[in-house]
Amino acid sequence: MTQAYLGIDVGSISTKGVIIDDKNNILSSAYIWTEGDPIGAVKKLLRLLEKDFPKERCKIVATGTTGSARKLTGVVVGATTVKNEITAHAVGTTTFYPDVRTILEIGGQDSKIILVENGVAVDYAMNTLCAAGTGAFLSSQAKRLGIEAEDIASYALRSKHPTPIAARCTVFAESDLVHKIQMGHTKEDILAGICDAVVANYLNNVGKGKKIISPVVFQGGVSKNKGVVAAFEKALGTQVTVDENSHLMGALGVAIIARRTEARRDFDFSVKDMEFYTRDASCGRCPNNCEIICVYQGKELIDAWGNRCERGAMLH
Repeated sequence: MTQAYLGIDVGSISTKGVIIDDKNNILSSAYIWTEGDPIGAVKKLLRLLEKDFPKERCKIVATGTTGSARKLTGVVVGATTVKNEITAHAVGTTTFYPDVRTILEIGGQDSKIILVENGVAVDYAMNTLCAAGTGAFLSSQAKRLGIEAEDIASYALRSKHPTPIAARCTVFAESDLVHKIQMGHTKEDILAGICDAVVANYLNNVGKGKKIISPVVFQGGVSKNKGVVAAFEKALGTQVTVDENSHLMGALGVAIIARRTEARRDFDFSVKDMEFYTRDASCGRCPNNCEIICVYQGKELIDAWGNRCERGAMLH
């Protein structure tokens, strides 16, 4: 029976999953919205992955998790590997693009840049404070203009004179956008201006002080927006590569890490039908008064974290 490897990336906006074989071929993949419920999203994701997974000839022998909810997800699915997003994205990208020097990533609510030398991540930066350069910002502005987020590029690429949009801050950007609409700028020009503003915001914040060297690979959900891709190419003066699985790269990366590590544990899809819940608890056993997150399967406490000393270890 062929061995397979599961990777799950749970972010604040979206939850991604892939199952790969020994040669990194994708056997099954899924992309859904997290909707503020990481455990529920993971269970839904597993149902989707199971539909296309050839269980009669493959079995999952290792599982990796990444993203903002990586630890919680790791407990739920019994992960053999838990890694941060920087490592997962770097490994995924360098596996398919070994010559990459710069990785750009823009997600729903945050963004990051990773600089690579000889296939190894040597520097990075993240932005989680301002939403002006993220997918959530693009979606909200598209809605304001009465179009779907996936239609932004078709409008933006038709523009001949992109409208300058002040996008150093979400509040200022929205105020400026309303002003430009009232002045009579076309949707095409405004949306092209928004794409340019997203790129400018990214380069002035996340990319500030970073030397962006080609080859450049762009990933994350926003990489599917060809208007933003064109804006990056214009700003950087170089080609920007977008992989067909760019939105899954974090999950791909952590699946590859799980494959490369020695830890093995057979994965059972029945976990999607189990009941998990979390609760917070105040330790109170020392002046730190740590806030502990406890994870339960049914009535059984299976893991906990948040303690800063041994007294609060798993509250047991």
